[in-house]
Amino acid sequence: MIEATYPKAHRTATSLSGKKGGVVALSIARQGISAGNVPRGGRTKGGMNTKLHAICDGQGRPLNEFVTAGQVNDHVGARALASSLPKVDWLLGDRGYDVDWFREALKDKATRAWIPGRKQRKKPVKYDKRRDKHRNQIEIMFGRLKDRRRVATRYDRCPKIFLSAIALAALVIYWL
Repeated sequence: MIEATYPKAHRTATSLSGKKGGVVALSIARQGISAGNVPRGGRTKGGMNTKLHAICDGQGRPLNEFVTAGQVNDHVGARALASSLPKVDWLLGDRGYDVDWFREALKDKATRAWIPGRKQRKKPVKYDKRRDKHRNQIEIMFGRLKDRRRVATRYDRCPKIFLSAIALAALVIYWL
């Protein structure tokens, strides 16, 4: 399953210098970014915010996370997480991940996409509504992560440290 959520950035976490509204390109599986080019969270209607993209397994345990600025679309996170997708038969996602290149990437990996089509799509996409009901497992995973105050409200200025806090919370909750 693939999904994204918004952990609210605290006002003290937004004062780090960086490109305004730039994409925070961090992933647990990737190398960090240089100290001189640390982007911050993005500006949204509600203030400064970040977006956490995650892939979880069928039991709702997180496998990989990725942090972007708050105003970034879901398929930007999908592009970053596409290379780290495990070998599975099918992948659940919401309408934000309904992009042709993502469906093709899943097809190349022999994975069926159970993603509902966008309303603007000219040719409707078939998907199984019964499997779509299992997407609540990733929402429950985000809820459990957000029970940790440090994840729910981002106090960390550096996105690398914030992603490390998310990884540590996920490790304690799901893997220990």
